[in-house]
Amino acid sequence: MKRIIDANLNRGTEALRVLEEISRFVLNDAEISKELKYIRHKLNSLQEGDYDRLLAARDTENDVGTAIQNPDKRAGIETIFKANMKRLQQVLRVLEEYSCADIENLRYKTYTLEKTMWEKLKSDKGLFSGHLYLVTNSDQFNSDDEFLDAVASALKGGVDMVQLREKNASANRIIELGRKIKLLCAEYNALFIVNDRVDIAYILEADGVHLGQDDIPAPLARKILGNNAVIGVSTHAPEQALKAVMDGADYIGAGPVFTTPTKPGRQSVGLEYVKWVSENIDIPAFAIGGIHLINVHEVIEAGARRIAVVRAIINAPSPEKAAGEFLKCLVYNENHERSNSK
Repeated sequence: MKRIIDANLNRGTEALRVLEEISRFVLNDAEISKELKYIRHKLNSLQEGDYDRLLAARDTENDVGTAIQNPDKRAGIETIFKANMKRLQQVLRVLEEYSCADIENLRYKTYTLEKTMWEKLKSDKGLFSGHLYLVTNSDQFNSDDEFLDAVASALKGGVDMVQLREKNASANRIIELGRKIKLLCAEYNALFIVNDRVDIAYILEADGVHLGQDDIPAPLARKILGNNAVIGVSTHAPEQALKAVMDGADYIGAGPVFTTPTKPGRQSVGLEYVKWVSENIDIPAFAIGGIHLINVHEVIEAGARRIAVVRAIINAPSPEKAAGEFLKCLVYNENHERSNSK
C-alpha cells in the first residue's frame, strides 16, 4: 500500500507543478497559482509526514509500470493542461481510496479549477479574442502535402481557429487529415474544430465540434465531448441563433452571408442577419459564406467582428498573405472602434 501512496504522491506533485507553470506563465493568474500551490503543499505534507516509510517502500527498478510506453504525444498547451489535470484528479481519487486525510475536498477543488482554467485557456487561445476562422476544403488540391502546406500557411498568416470540413471524405481520411491538422494548430496555438462529426472529434481529442442545423443537438454533443469542448452551431435565422445560445453553444456561425458554392442550394441570409446577430447575440459569432477581400468591408460594416473563410484563404495563391489581409481589416476595425470610444 505504501508503494501505491508514494507513487501517486509523486505523480500528483509533478502534475501540479506543470499546472502551476501554465497558470503562472500562460494565464498569468495569481489566484489560480495560489490554489494549485496550496494543493501541492498539502500533498507534500503527506509525503513529509511519512517520508521514511514511503521512501523505504519505493522500488522504481522493479516497477513494471515504468516499462509501459505512453502512446500520447503532447501537442500544445491545451493538451498538456488536460493530461495533467486528469492525472491530478486520478491521483487524488487513488489517495482517497487509501484513506489519506483531507483528499476528498482537494479533489472537488480541482473540478472547479479545471473549469476555470479551461475557460481562461479557451479565451487566451482565440475563441473570444480571435478574429479569423479557417474552414478547410481539400478538394482542389493535388496532394495532402499541398493541402497541409496551405493550412500551415494560413495559420502562419494569423488564423485563430481551423475547422476540418471535408464533406466528400471517408471517416478514415478525415481522421488521417485531422491528426496532422491538429499538430499544426498546436504549433500555432490555434483551436482545432471538427465539422459535424462528433465521433471523429472525440477520437481526435479535438478542441471541439461545429454542428449544422441537421446534426445532433449541442447539448448531446456536450454530453459526449465533455464540458471543456468548444461547441459551435451554424445558424441562418434569429430563432436558430437564440436556440444555439439557449443550448449552450460556445459560438455560432452566421450565414451564408453571400451565395457560396460550399453551401449549394442554400439561400444567402444577407448582411441584415449579420447586423441582427451583432446587436442581439452575446456569444462569439463568425460571419461566414462567400466572404472575400472585395466584400469583407461590407460584412464588417454590418457589425461582424469575426469571420470564417473557406476558399478565399485556403485556395488563395498565398494563404498566409490572404489571411494577413483579412486579419488586417478586422484588427483595423477593432482599433478604430476603440479609438472612437475614448
